[in-house]
Amino acid sequence: MKKIIKKFGILSLLIGIFSFASPNQEVSYSLTINVESLKNSKGVVQYALYNRDGSIPDEKYERYFRKGIAEIKNNKSTLTFNDLPAGKYAISILHDENENGKIDKKFLVPMPSEGVGISNYESIGLFNRPNFSKASFRIDINLTKLVSIIYL
Repeated sequence: MKKIIKKFGILSLLIGIFSFASPNQEVSYSLTINVESLKNSKGVVQYALYNRDGSIPDEKYERYFRKGIAEIKNNKSTLTFNDLPAGKYAISILHDENENGKIDKKFLVPMPSEGVGISNYESIGLFNRPNFSKASFRIDINLTKLVSIIYL
């Protein structure tokens, strides 16, 4: 009986050591987003993070994975999303000058009157509409991205 207890005791100890040495935890990452060259320091910058095909464009901010707001200093803004699982993501940014949380449009023209930005886009137009496939990038390390702000 002592031999059996001894064997199981050693076996339990070895299982515990190997379980600790290779934990079965999901690894998470951080994404820091920088926005520069805002036309002024009015309002805030709204950041939306997406992780699904077909989620952008999202003018009413209904399909985002996570959303955050950051202040503007010297025409620049930064926000960090933490605890992100590895995967494909895309970013949408709004320079929300009047802090109403939505993309305001120019009178009689369906174009934003405030600055917007989409990851991997330098310009937006009728022939260059945002989509998740083109805007997405892979996160499998801690990452910093610079997103251009576009004023139409």
